[in-house]
Amino acid sequence: MKTLIHNATIVNEGSIFRGSVIINNDIIEEIVEGDTFHFPLSTFHLQEAEGLLLLPGVIDTHVHFRDGGQSENPAGTFYSESRAARAGGVTSVVDMPNTKPQTVTLEALEAKEALAARDSAVNYGFMLGATNDNIDDLLAIEPTRYAAIKLFLGSSTGNMLVNDPDQLDHLFRDARKLIVAHCEEERVVQANLANAKLQYQGTDGESAALHPKIRNSEACFLSTYHAIERARRYGTRFHLAHISTATELSLLSNFDIDKKHITAEVTPNHLWFDDRDYAELGNLIKCNPAIKSNDDRLALWAALEDGLIDTIATDHAPHPLEAKQRPYFDAPSGIPSIQHSLQMMLETVFGVECEKWKVDSSKELTQRLSAFHFPLSTLITKMCHNPALLFGIERRGFIRPGYQADLVLVRPGVQETVTRESLLYKCGWSPLLGQTFHTRIEHVWVNGNDRDGGAVALQFNK
Repeated sequence: MKTLIHNATIVNEGSIFRGSVIINNDIIEEIVEGDTFHFPLSTFHLQEAEGLLLLPGVIDTHVHFRDGGQSENPAGTFYSESRAARAGGVTSVVDMPNTKPQTVTLEALEAKEALAARDSAVNYGFMLGATNDNIDDLLAIEPTRYAAIKLFLGSSTGNMLVNDPDQLDHLFRDARKLIVAHCEEERVVQANLANAKLQYQGTDGESAALHPKIRNSEACFLSTYHAIERARRYGTRFHLAHISTATELSLLSNFDIDKKHITAEVTPNHLWFDDRDYAELGNLIKCNPAIKSNDDRLALWAALEDGLIDTIATDHAPHPLEAKQRPYFDAPSGIPSIQHSLQMMLETVFGVECEKWKVDSSKELTQRLSAFHFPLSTLITKMCHNPALLFGIERRGFIRPGYQADLVLVRPGVQETVTRESLLYKCGWSPLLGQTFHTRIEHVWVNGNDRDGGAVALQFNK
C-alpha cells in the first residue's frame, strides 16, 4: 500500500506551501499542492500531517562515527550513531576516514561499506583520506566509489596531517574528486600549544578557554588562504570544512553553488556556541577548529544567509565522557551533535516564538514561517539541497517525484528537553543536556521506510 503524508507544510526548493506527498515503496511518486486531494484516503497508509513541517531528510556530509571495524571499544559505532542520526531527522551521512584502520585504501573502504551495510539505520557514504604516502593510489580509485577526498592540513584526531608540498601539488593538480579540507596552520598551532603548556599546564589557568587561543584565527586563516590559493591555481574543486572565523569569509564568494569550485561548510556547534560557553561547558565543547568569539559566530550566520557558506554539517565526533573530563591538554577534541543538529538550527530560526503559536493548521503555519527574517528554506538548502548537489548524491536532498523518499516530519510549538536517557550516542553525553527545544522530530522515512530499516549506500555521480 502506498503511503500518503497528508496536509503538511512542505519546505522545499525555496518555497513553503501546503500539500501532500505520495510515497510508493522507496520513491516519492507525487506531490499534490494545496487542500484539494481527489484520491480516497482509505487507499493509502495515512500519515496525517496537519500543522507539521515536511522537510527533505537531512544529508550530513561530515560525521565521525568512529567505527572502522578494528577498534575494540570505539567511542561510537555505525549501529549507535546512525540511530542517533535518524532520530534527529538525518537520513544520509558521509563518514570521515580517520578511523581504526584509516580509510586510505580501497580495501579499507570496502570493509567500511560492509560494516555500514550490516549496521546502519541511515544511508551512508565515505570519504577517502589523503596521506603523504598514498596520493597515487588514491587518485587511481574510481571517483564514483566514494564521496570526496578528506585532507587534513592541520593535525586532529587520527594523525592524518598532510604537509608534503609536492604531494599537495600533485593532489590538487590531478584530483578528479572534490577535496574537503580541515584547515589549521600546524606551525601556528604547535607554537601556541607549546607556549600555553609552559604557562598553564598543571595550574588553575589550564582550561578549555585556552583552546581558541591555541587554535586561533591566525592558524585558520593562514591554512585556508594557502589551500584556496592552491585550489585556484589548479582549478580544483575544494570544500572548506567547519569554517570557524570571520576572517576566512573574505576568501569566499557568494555565487550560486553550481557556479563556484571553492565552497565552505559550517557546523551547528560553531553557529550555536561561542567562547563564553567554555566557562560552563569546558572540554565538552572542545573541538577542532575551536569554537571562537560571538563576533565570529554572528559573522558565520550572516555568511550562511549571504551564500558565502554553502552547507551545514555536524562534524559529529563522540568521545567517552571520562576522556573529555581529563585536564584540558589531555582531553580529546570532538562533540557529539547529530541527534539534535536539525533542532539546533530550527531553534535558532524561530525558537521559543513557535511555542506561542499553538498552530493547528498547515495554512496558518505556512503564513507564520514566511514572516521570519532568516528563511527556514535557507536552512533546508544548506542541510539538504546543497549537500546533494555538491557531492553529486543521486536522487536525494529534495522533495521531488522520482526521488528517494527520505523525509522528515517536524512538529513545531512543543517543548522537548535533552536528557541523558534520550541520547542514543554510545558515549552517552552531550553539551546540550538540559537544553529545551521548541520542535520535535515526529516521523522519519529512509527510502520510504519509517521503521528501523531501509538504509542503502549512497550513489555519487561526480
